[in-house]
Amino acid sequence: MGEVKKPDLSVIIPALNEAENLAYVIPQVRFIFRPLNLDLEIIVVDELADAKTRLVVLENGATLLSPPSRGYGLALQAGFDFAHADYIVTMDADLSHPPEFLLGMWSERHTADILIASRYVDGGRAEMPIFRYWLSRTLNIFFSRGLDLKIKDMSSGFRMYNKRAISLENLGGKDFNILQELLVNALIQGYRIREVPFTYLPRASGSSHARVIKFGLVYLRTFMQLWRIRNSIASADYDSRAYNSWVIPQRYWQRKRYRHIVNLAQGKGRCLDIGCGSSRILNALSIESVGLDILIRKLRYAKRFKSDLIQGSSLDLPFKDQSFPCVICSQMIEHVKGSNVLKEIDRVIEPGGFLILGTPDYSKWQWILIEWLYSKILPHGYSDEHITRYTYGRLIREFVENRGYALEARKYILQGELILGLRKPLSPTQMRWGGRP
Repeated sequence: MGEVKKPDLSVIIPALNEAENLAYVIPQVRFIFRPLNLDLEIIVVDELADAKTRLVVLENGATLLSPPSRGYGLALQAGFDFAHADYIVTMDADLSHPPEFLLGMWSERHTADILIASRYVDGGRAEMPIFRYWLSRTLNIFFSRGLDLKIKDMSSGFRMYNKRAISLENLGGKDFNILQELLVNALIQGYRIREVPFTYLPRASGSSHARVIKFGLVYLRTFMQLWRIRNSIASADYDSRAYNSWVIPQRYWQRKRYRHIVNLAQGKGRCLDIGCGSSRILNALSIESVGLDILIRKLRYAKRFKSDLIQGSSLDLPFKDQSFPCVICSQMIEHVKGSNVLKEIDRVIEPGGFLILGTPDYSKWQWILIEWLYSKILPHGYSDEHITRYTYGRLIREFVENRGYALEARKYILQGELILGLRKPLSPTQMRWGGRP
């Protein structure tokens, strides 16, 4: 038997006995995509579907799911779990989400991993009672800024997802708070989210099942959980966000590190940035530079930069000996057990090449104090991940005394974080020819 072809698009419609609206929405979705000859999978999720709803779904060739528990979030999870297409749309049945808008979303599906039909970006509009409008705007502004999502309509359920950006693990939202969880989970994994303007229309029939006040209370209970996740060091954009952090010491620290390293790397040619993460340093290097990280979510985010990216381990760098004239390794070696990482760093640097190495200096009382304070203020950001504690003396022994490197620069940030500029010795042939190979 041949392999069953996947549908091109799955459309998930949570509903609560909305047969009248479904009788229009399902055929209309099929009609607008007919010229594109797409294979559609339409999924209606209604845990209490009456006979009329079941008949409408059956007559229009859709699939009905009836999960055992009620709740918008549980309905979406059931739909996501069932959907077979690589692209998934979520929309309401009540015509507040016009099916015609789907054509534009489909045409822009490659511009982001999640597209949000947004009422609150330029060009968007919401036709709703004034009290509900301002309450919705206030909730979105407050929590969007609090979670640093840079999304103006995070409560919109009218979305198109690339299925790879949907993670059903660790979702606690049983109601409308799932909408924010899905966005935060996608962002910390490095996926792109984009808003496109649309006009929110009044319901065609029935009453809204989305009560704004109830939604706000659910969201408030979820906020602290999302805030901890968003500010975890595991978040794909952790370093990039810290550069513009509202926490002044964190912003100062990131920008000082950026300036020190970029200045040291200037004129050094092609660089390898080991453990590049989401740091903006990579974007400031020469265009032929390479970023390496073991975490795929960090590399997804780093696609925004212009350099080549490779997933790999610092303990076994996937490069030939003496491959780079400059290597940057900032805030990484303390996260790795043992000193094999230092051997690998030395191996890939050309003779006469330059190493920029940054790590906390555990011989400094200033760093001990800073680390203790940070762990108390933001324990989920720090996460106790420093498993190897280096000092200035140890690094000098490793590179200057044992390997013959020359120390050309020593920088400190608040006498805690150490940044070294080290020159690898020339090969015997280079020394014989006055520095030329």
